[in-house]
Formats: sequence, structure tokens, C-alpha cells
Amino acid sequence: MQRTDTTSFLAPDQVKDSWSFLEVWVDPMQSPPYVLLLLGDTEGCYIFDPAERYQVVKAFQSYEAAQTWLLEDEFEPLEGRLASSEIHQTT
Repeated sequence: MQRTDTTSFLAPDQVKDSWSFLEVWVDPMQSPPYVLLLLGDTEGCYIFDPAERYQVVKAFQSYEAAQTWLLEDEFEPLEGRLASSEIHQTT
């Protein structure tokens, strides 16, 4: 069985404080389901692949374009969205 290191961190240039939301998308036809992450920020939307050390798979100028690409590849969104405001709270 192949093991994936889930403790790896993103390279500093891939992490921005300006992100606004994160969604998890899965391909339920695979076993186990394949997971991709959709991150939105002020410049667009980015698809990250956790199985590929969180590499950016694709970049889009709009959420609608990213959503269309994922749906065409038969990915489905998990219910819910994580907003940056839920994590970045000022004290």
C-alpha cells in the first residue's frame, strides 16, 4: 500500500494570507475516493492535489471556471466551505 505523507507543508510561495475560501472535491468513483482542494483568493481559484505534495494542478480566473473543470472530470464537492474568516480571527 502506498503511503502519503500528510504532514508535508506547502512551499512558502504557495501559501498566501489572502485566500478567502477552501473547498474539498472528490472523485467518488475511485476507491478510495480521490481528493482535490479548491482554494479561492482575490486573484482567482487554484486546484491543489494533496497526493502530489500539494502541487497546483490548475489555476483559473474565476470560481465558475474551476467548478466547471472539476465537474467535467466527474469530481463532486463535499458539502460545506471553509472561509478564511473562520480561521483568521483578530484578537
